[in-house]
Amino acid sequence: MKYAIIIPDGAADEPQALLDGRTPLEAAHTPAMDAVAAAGVVARACHTPRSLPAGSEVGNMSLLGYDPIANFTGRAPIEAAAQGIELGVEDWAVRCNLVTVEDQIMRDFTADHISTDEAAKLLASMQDYVSTVAELNAAVHFVPGVSYRNLMIWRGITTAAPFAEETRSTAPHDLTDKSITEDFPRGPGSDVLVSLMEKSVDLFRDHPVNVVRQGYGKRPATNIWLWGLGRAPHLQPFELAYGVRGAMITAVDLLRGLATLIEWKRIEVPGATGYTDTDYAAKGRHAVDALDDVDLICVHVEAPDEASHQGDVAGKVQAIEEIDRHIVAPLLDRLRHGGQWRMMISPDHPTFLRTKMHTHGDVPVAIAGTGVAADEFTSYGDTNAAKSTLAFDEGWRAMGWFLGER
Repeated sequence: MKYAIIIPDGAADEPQALLDGRTPLEAAHTPAMDAVAAAGVVARACHTPRSLPAGSEVGNMSLLGYDPIANFTGRAPIEAAAQGIELGVEDWAVRCNLVTVEDQIMRDFTADHISTDEAAKLLASMQDYVSTVAELNAAVHFVPGVSYRNLMIWRGITTAAPFAEETRSTAPHDLTDKSITEDFPRGPGSDVLVSLMEKSVDLFRDHPVNVVRQGYGKRPATNIWLWGLGRAPHLQPFELAYGVRGAMITAVDLLRGLATLIEWKRIEVPGATGYTDTDYAAKGRHAVDALDDVDLICVHVEAPDEASHQGDVAGKVQAIEEIDRHIVAPLLDRLRHGGQWRMMISPDHPTFLRTKMHTHGDVPVAIAGTGVAADEFTSYGDTNAAKSTLAFDEGWRAMGWFLGER
């Protein structure tokens, strides 16, 4: 049996007036996704329990078959795993965005999609600063990632971390065009996080990177935004849990980290960017080829979520269509001509164009393949999923159903 999972991140949404009352999934031309729905079942799943953040860190952990209530410890530790950073029992990882804040409004949680090289130079200035502060010198380490997505590691073995499980923070992508005054970190250790964020404002204000960026008409990275902190999670290897060997294709560290933690092979695809300009066709080709070596290939595409955060209706529809054409279609063709197979299509969470935010709630799921009897639905979308009697209120249980453990 060969399996394929396609994750159009954040694709679930509300009906849109600009789309004649249809959701982006329903407005998009998706013959391949509809073929999966018609050949199998359409269901709905909730991957974001109300007690946890409605983010990709929770949603994708659930989608991959792990109960987030039992296993989630924070977003940053997952991304640390992606970079091969081992966290000791006293260590904490903290997500470190480079952002643009103007007049206390979060204007851009990506700092105008700052380059990786620029981000590294700005973080170097933060590292230089903490090296002068006795209580932070040995404990705090800024780790460049990709573009605006970076990390801060607190090595608790050198200086006890002041954080606790109840320390709270807000994802910057949930603050787009909103005031940040009530959303700074709070709880134990938050004073340390806030002081570092405030210090970055001074360090970045006249930094050469920002001077050059503004000269080109780009937004500056005004400061760091610290959030998503936590300690190392411990997930059971997927093959041990489900008896299947898997591989992940993604352009974002969050999914790379989850793949690392569950011992999946990671396949890096040239041209995969994590944005709407990603090379969809390259992802599709690599996914098809991967099925020669593994039982299950999972393709994660960030583009619909990125378009949602920008409030870009047309961009979201286009991203869904590109996923259908270049990823779902070739994978479906490969599976249908290769023996026993199953495919699942599911977002991790809804991301509303109206609010530009992740939100709790159900997402549409389509599952087809060997041994899956077709239901009455002939197209994939939010409305059909809402009508379905097949529902996974604990979304992580959908994985077992998909793999035939019923």
